[in-house]
Amino acid sequence: MSVLVAFSVTPIGKGEEVGEYVAEAVRVVRASGLPNRTDAMFTTVEGESWDQVMAVVQAAVAAVEARCDRVSLVLKADIRTGEPGRMEEKVASVERHLA
Repeated sequence: MSVLVAFSVTPIGKGEEVGEYVAEAVRVVRASGLPNRTDAMFTTVEGESWDQVMAVVQAAVAAVEARCDRVSLVLKADIRTGEPGRMEEKVASVERHLA
């Protein structure tokens, strides 16, 4: 199985500059050892099971929650049987079509 989760965790009530809080969540994701990618809007993480990936998301939210009283979470998941590596393959497919 391959589970891709794109999520955004945002502290509420901390103003417009929230990079230091978001960095706490990204640290958790990177420390997980799972394939991941962070862009301007979301962090995507890939794992072999729903439980594995959601444990990372939960820990990332907890890291932000430890520094503020309210947290917003936006999440999108793609759950599919098959081989891992879809995070890279999905982007490569689009690039092939653009070439």
